[in-house]
Amino acid sequence: MAAERQGGGGGRGAGAEENKDHKDGKDNKENERPAGPQPGGLGDSLGLEILQIVKESQQQHGLRHGDFQRYRGYCSRRLRRLRKTLNFKMGNRHKFTGKKVTEEILSDNRYLLLILMDAERAWSYAMQLKQEANTEPRKRFHLLSRLRKAVKHAEELEKLCESNRVDAKTKLEAQAYMAYLTGMLRFEHQEWKAAMEAFNKCKTIYEKLANAFTEEQAVLYNQRVEEISPNIRYCAYNIGDQSAMNELMQMRLRSGGTEGLLAEKLEALITQTRAKQAATMSEVEWRGRTVPVKIDKVRIFLLGLADNEAAIAQAENEETKERLFESLLSECRDAIQAVREELKPDQKQREHSLENDSGKVSNIQYLHSYLTYIKLSTAIKRNESMAKSLQKALLQQQRSDEDGKRSPRPQDLIRLYDIILQNLVELTQLPGLEEDKNFQKEIGLKTLVYKAYRCFFIAQSYVLVKKWSEALVLYERVLKYAREVQSGAGAHRNSLKELPDVQDLITQVNAEKYSLQAAAILDANDPHEAESPSQVKDGKPLSERFETFCLDPSLVSKQVNLVHFPPGFQPIPCKPLFFDLALNHVAFPPLEDKVEQKAKSGLTGYIKGIFGFKS
Repeated sequence: MAAERQGGGGGRGAGAEENKDHKDGKDNKENERPAGPQPGGLGDSLGLEILQIVKESQQQHGLRHGDFQRYRGYCSRRLRRLRKTLNFKMGNRHKFTGKKVTEEILSDNRYLLLILMDAERAWSYAMQLKQEANTEPRKRFHLLSRLRKAVKHAEELEKLCESNRVDAKTKLEAQAYMAYLTGMLRFEHQEWKAAMEAFNKCKTIYEKLANAFTEEQAVLYNQRVEEISPNIRYCAYNIGDQSAMNELMQMRLRSGGTEGLLAEKLEALITQTRAKQAATMSEVEWRGRTVPVKIDKVRIFLLGLADNEAAIAQAENEETKERLFESLLSECRDAIQAVREELKPDQKQREHSLENDSGKVSNIQYLHSYLTYIKLSTAIKRNESMAKSLQKALLQQQRSDEDGKRSPRPQDLIRLYDIILQNLVELTQLPGLEEDKNFQKEIGLKTLVYKAYRCFFIAQSYVLVKKWSEALVLYERVLKYAREVQSGAGAHRNSLKELPDVQDLITQVNAEKYSLQAAAILDANDPHEAESPSQVKDGKPLSERFETFCLDPSLVSKQVNLVHFPPGFQPIPCKPLFFDLALNHVAFPPLEDKVEQKAKSGLTGYIKGIFGFKS
């Protein structure tokens, strides 16, 4: 107790929040006033809304953002205010004198609140240490010590609530609070049976309290029951109930991921379960070839692949499905990275095996191709799922045009189908599958299907800007791709079952063609085409149409077309060229005498030139 009160400032940053809590003085003092007579109790009985006070304090002071240090500081400051108000001080600044709340002095519900805040402070410190223990494992010992301290305070609160002065509801809430903290302590100690018994006791009490009050009052109790249900199933699984694992996975799927105490433990449990199963997995078969799997991370991924795909198929909404796709792709990338690390030191050996096996890739390279195939196929499924949701949004937008937020456009779908086609190109280039004719044929048919859909949405984007001829040509291209798929599907119909139905696309394109032709005819005969001269804008700048009145809204905008700038080139006369025609008829005077005189000068003239003598 003394060590905890010495840290009453709540650690770093506690003093900075002192003023903030004083601003919330009214809310705190309301909880610190003595409660009146409670329903269902004696006239002078004491009552305390334990769960409500705990939840409100946690939500208002840091736990909404997972800041346990801030909540711990709040509990310390509230304890100090309570002790000052009740004149229940632990000595003075020079000497510590421990005091305990006993039944004899229990005349005010704030004494119960005092012990509750002691337990909450110890619990919040334990949760803060739990976050820090991820990087500093030694803090786990301190974490367990703080949890034991919280349980000790909860026991003290439960004993005080056994007094006749406390109403029945508060007694039940104190028992449930004690059971909850005991369950958390046993959970951290991995004492699964004791933890499950404590959580079950807590759940039973809160369920009875929820049934005894109105729906508005029962919401808080039901929320607490939902929080501890995954913990109970986790304990049951560790005790030996194998069916609990499926229920935990369903809870994880429905909630979009577990939270709180169970989150990290459930992920570790899934990995641990798959690791046990991976010990028995030694090989995998794909496209008629059996490949040994020696890397543990790859084994774990391949074992969980079917479960992940089933979870994606059972996802209730697009957000959950997208999260599961991202999780699966992340695991696949990790597995591929593990295979690449094995490939690097084996480079020379693989090259030698290629020469001896006449082009057949090694087992590790083929396993890498298989994992890459899974990654690209999953990416295609994710983009296809996103495309389907965008198509639904596009249809809803056409039926009811709503403003206020950015609506989907055909261009968004074009981008998704571009990515899908790029993934298909990468699939055809996987090592070990270049000679697989059936595989190449399947990928070719899938490429035609997605090209057809891409062309369809490109045509839709041209329809929006009234480019009728381009859209019509693209619709014809869609029909061409669709007919090629139907004619070549023959023996590959099973591989095309997961793809969008081409026949539906053909029906839709035929309908769109008729509506397109009608829109083009109406647009050609539109009376608005023959607009009055006052509304015609021919693109000329203002300086060239002073004599013509024209309504041009661009004149009051930031891009006013006043003159051509930069100005255009204009023809100008070139500079005249002079040709000397008389040059060919001129006879120049002879220069032989001067040339001979220069030749005679020789060395003498050179010496005279050096000394400055002139002839």
